[in-house]
Amino acid sequence: MSQHSSPWTHLRGLIITVPWLLYLLLVDISVSMLLPLAIFAPRWVYHASSYLAFTVWAWIQFVFEALNGAHVEISGDFLPSAESAIVVANHVAWSDFYLIQAVARRSGMLGYCRYFAKSQLKFVPFLGWGLWAMGMPMVSRNWLKDEAELDRVFSGLVSHSFPTWLISFSEATRFTKKKLAESQVWCKKNDRPQPRHLLYPRTKGFISTIRHLRKAPHVKAVYDLTIAYQCGGVFHEAPRMWDTLSVPDLSTKHRFRFHIHVRRFPLETLPESDQGLAQWLEQRWAEKGEWLESLKQAWSATGSS
Repeated sequence: MSQHSSPWTHLRGLIITVPWLLYLLLVDISVSMLLPLAIFAPRWVYHASSYLAFTVWAWIQFVFEALNGAHVEISGDFLPSAESAIVVANHVAWSDFYLIQAVARRSGMLGYCRYFAKSQLKFVPFLGWGLWAMGMPMVSRNWLKDEAELDRVFSGLVSHSFPTWLISFSEATRFTKKKLAESQVWCKKNDRPQPRHLLYPRTKGFISTIRHLRKAPHVKAVYDLTIAYQCGGVFHEAPRMWDTLSVPDLSTKHRFRFHIHVRRFPLETLPESDQGLAQWLEQRWAEKGEWLESLKQAWSATGSS
């Protein structure tokens, strides 16, 4: 049992989440039923599914921030309202999507968030079909095999100018001590710089995304989001999934810190070559690592725990 949980918080979590889960099932069924219509009315289906997604994500965001008292600190660049963008972020915990959606909500893009999802989900009735109908890229992380899937997603974004935040966790997996050690070994073997507090980013998916979406005139920028947590003086200590749904006063009584730092890069400023794009992403991760270290020191100096 989590140190933040109790029998009362488990009961509270069930009371809060069961209605949302039932609504999520209803939305998944509804979006799945829209799937055949996407052939004839792709724009209408995209916007209808985006509105339904907005209601699901706004509800769970309300649970996290309002009911469970998570204070999300946002810093960095100003983001234009309703701007379509490619979004890259580090991956610490399941709760990362709350921080990303806190920024998306303030930018008027909550319903248009599209995450790269595992290809196996497409075989899950309703949930997988709903994600597919919404235009979520369903990938296996084998970029040669995923080319057709990416063409499907990107073609809609390009030909129909669908508004979107196309979100990718560029490390491809969550940050853990074991995976950090593996990243350090790989970086040393391949003579690559190991960023602080991060795993080395995967570049192939990022390059493919940029190459495709440069053809979409409404996609204006790349957003680089840096996610950080702290609890009990431990940096990168994030709440567990169930804690985010059940435990009240996350930022006060339980002293979780949630911070997301935003940087905006106009798409036309990125390099043209694949090698240049890989180096560009590598440089962003080096800068993210330095920023995370500075935040860690700042939180330590102020005694935030």
